[in-house]
Amino acid sequence: MAKAYLMVRAVVADAADRPGFDRWYEAEHLSDAVARFGAERGWRCWSRTDPAVHYAFYEFADLERAQAVLASPELQALVAEFDRAWGPRVTRTRDVLEVAGTVELNPA
Repeated sequence: MAKAYLMVRAVVADAADRPGFDRWYEAEHLSDAVARFGAERGWRCWSRTDPAVHYAFYEFADLERAQAVLASPELQALVAEFDRAWGPRVTRTRDVLEVAGTVELNPA
């Protein structure tokens, strides 16, 4: 079975909010989300194309597990916590991604 990922794209429009958002996501939200979702791992990135865009990825063993998170009470609880912390200052979208193929280079 192919791995699947939940991707959360957040737009932190006000540059003044970014340092606090960055600290909060690193110190609290990422590890809490990984644990509540039952994800295998999670990581996050800031876009270098658009510095207001932050991505978080959560890895799951398969598509069904990733999709189940979207309707879960765990996600609803995390959304409520996120909204309390950031309100309308940070907008988000979510997507579930399934690995369609991989290439690995083996150095000689």
